[in-house]
Amino acid sequence: MSSDKGIGSVSSSSTASDSTPPPSSAPRKRGFAAMDPERVRAIASKGGVAAHAKGTAHQFSKEEAQNAGRKGGIAFHKVRGRGAKTASED
Repeated sequence: MSSDKGIGSVSSSSTASDSTPPPSSAPRKRGFAAMDPERVRAIASKGGVAAHAKGTAHQFSKEEAQNAGRKGGIAFHKVRGRGAKTASED
């Protein structure tokens, strides 16, 4: 008896032409991602100084920071299903 590889049989080996070749290299970084971290920090610092000089920079007060942290904690626990109650919900 002969080995039967009938019509429609599938070979388990694959050839290089069957698959897409992997990219030759990772995509090139652009903008701030391509810069030296110290240079990015210097540019950001200049932006902060300019905003403060112009008067458009925002600084959180103690109360604003507390409220922001509280809101973030409540939102996080709602997503996680821990359901933290606020003072208004009691």
